[in-house]
Amino acid sequence: QVQLVESGGGLVQAGGSLRLSCAASGRTFRRNVMGWFRQVPGKEREFVAAISWSGGRTYYADSVKGRGTISRDNVKNTLYLQMNSLKPEDTAVYYCAAQGLERGNVDGNSSLYDYWGQGTQVTVSS
Repeated sequence: QVQLVESGGGLVQAGGSLRLSCAASGRTFRRNVMGWFRQVPGKEREFVAAISWSGGRTYYADSVKGRGTISRDNVKNTLYLQMNSLKPEDTAVYYCAAQGLERGNVDGNSSLYDYWGQGTQVTVSS
């Protein structure tokens, strides 16, 4: 069974940092584009960042550019998102996702992602 499990969320003060992790099990995602999305209740899921299978290409939403860093460790089959200078508007449930091998677009379109985790809550207090 393919699983993506996020961790690292929590409550942090504005200006603080968090590092989210996403551990994959059931199969390897070493050759898959992966990404992070976030969602606030009542709103659509929002793209945060994406990374190519090698880590050589990354793509960020304007809202996190300069504050977020996506990375991956293909040996550990784990995806990361480092978020700095957090703002209250970063409060959301954060999801990691992976594209199928046949895709390969480092893109923010959520319909391109075939595998999803259950999410981890990030709350930023002002």
